[in-house]
Amino acid sequence: MTVPTTAAVTAPSLYTAGTTATAPKQQMDKEVFLALLVAQLRNQDPTSPMDTTEMIAQSTQLASMEQLTAVADTTRESFALQMRVAASALVGQQVSFVDADGVTRTGTVDGVDFAGPVPVVTVGEWRVPLDAVAAVRGTTTPGSTDGPATDPTDGTTDAAASSTPATA
Repeated sequence: MTVPTTAAVTAPSLYTAGTTATAPKQQMDKEVFLALLVAQLRNQDPTSPMDTTEMIAQSTQLASMEQLTAVADTTRESFALQMRVAASALVGQQVSFVDADGVTRTGTVDGVDFAGPVPVVTVGEWRVPLDAVAAVRGTTTPGSTDGPATDPTDGTTDAAASSTPATA
């Protein structure tokens, strides 16, 4: 019986199959923590296994790390939302900022762009990141007041007049 010859086939190695070069992690997360714990359990001395209190302490540390990560994520999201609210409140307000040439500019905010990590306000022809706004001044339209209008004939305010019921 003759067996046909075939091209050599290379089988994937247990150690190299599907592995790609990846950049090392810059911070420890739960995956790294679990990998270290599993490596520690695999390589422990069988005659002197890990103490159960040690294992419970490490599991508690993992749970604490996960909670701290969740708190950090929530804080980051909260800060991003606060920046969006602050940027939205600037629409129609007069702001000052320093442009790329070092000149202080002032103008009214026309709009806000939320595309990037930091909201960008539009002031005339300039696009200004929220963290570059140096000052905010409220704008008032001619004829408007900051408080209730006062009737010049009797000194009462519109707010006082509107709070009392009208009599027929």
